[in-house]
Amino acid sequence: MKLVVQVKLLPDEAARAALRETLHACNRAADHASRRAFATGVTGKQPLQRLVYGEVKAMGLSAQPAIHAIRKVAGAYATLKANLKAGNYGPEGSKRRQAVEGKPVRFCKDAAQPFDDRSLSWQIEARTVSIWTVRGRLRGIPFQCSPAQWRMLTAHRRGESDLVLRGGNWYLYATCEVPAPELGDPVGFLGVDLGIVNIATTSDGDRHAGRRLNQVRHRNRRLRQRLQKKGTRSAKRLLRKLSGREARFAADTDHRIAKQLVTEAQRTCRGIALEDLGGIRDRVRLRKPQRVTLHSWSFAQLGAFISYKAVLAGVPMVFVDPRHTSQGCSECHHVSRSNRPDQSTFRCTSCGFAEHADVNAGRNIARRGEVVWAVSHAADDAA
Repeated sequence: MKLVVQVKLLPDEAARAALRETLHACNRAADHASRRAFATGVTGKQPLQRLVYGEVKAMGLSAQPAIHAIRKVAGAYATLKANLKAGNYGPEGSKRRQAVEGKPVRFCKDAAQPFDDRSLSWQIEARTVSIWTVRGRLRGIPFQCSPAQWRMLTAHRRGESDLVLRGGNWYLYATCEVPAPELGDPVGFLGVDLGIVNIATTSDGDRHAGRRLNQVRHRNRRLRQRLQKKGTRSAKRLLRKLSGREARFAADTDHRIAKQLVTEAQRTCRGIALEDLGGIRDRVRLRKPQRVTLHSWSFAQLGAFISYKAVLAGVPMVFVDPRHTSQGCSECHHVSRSNRPDQSTFRCTSCGFAEHADVNAGRNIARRGEVVWAVSHAADDAA
């Protein structure tokens, strides 16, 4: 499986200037290739490369950076096409969709740029890198990372690395190919119910409350509104300073929760069962005050963190149908809206079973996980 390791570069002032000029040059070339792709309708990697390779090289890029700039453009158009097909920009004929379809993809001047091993080399023992720039090859740029990241780079780094400028600091995102351990046969499943009030609740009764995260989001939302309304230069400067802080806090929270869940499943020799919540924002209809909370819910990020941590730990993982997990009784399986009188309470109107609503949902998810695992492995054995 592929993992990304982020390391921080420590360039001097001259190297910083060269790296910035390199990003600007690569993204100017990408913008040119994007305009040509839009005008001609040629967006595939190989056809676009044949069309604009000479033009991009003439803009000051060497062979490999030119190829990667063109491939970055082709990837952006492939993503745009997938989003249009999925209806993420609205139905055909809508103003938003017409605005997106009516202009070429643009790249900001500091957008990330991929480098392969021909234009970027790692000296991992010395903790330095050598990278191509428009001013020539820069050698011996130091980087810093944690001991775990250093071990990952030493053992598993493969393929491309992305040069990223974020918050005035330079980073490299290195791709690592990590062999996944074989999955064992679980003795059961740990059901995990994802929510907003409680970010994650397990079938064992452990609840990871979302109160702190929701407070941070609410405070930041009000602060952004005040600063945007004020509109002064200092207010805009503070908005830039605050940019990304909430997302980093949410990501750190999700990482911690995912690690705890995977560790518990591994300790008890169980798999993890999650609800398949894809498309929930399109299915759910809420009052206007609740929409912001729903659309800031990072369930997909938490699910992705649990997935890759589970693979690394050799913990089986399945996704189950989320329908009626919160309305069905985990004891007698009776389904009714009346079973859920409020957010935190579950009381079965058929058998009288009572439990915290999220814990009851986690138990239902765990049972469905066992069924999904059994059915999928029975099919594999038959094949």
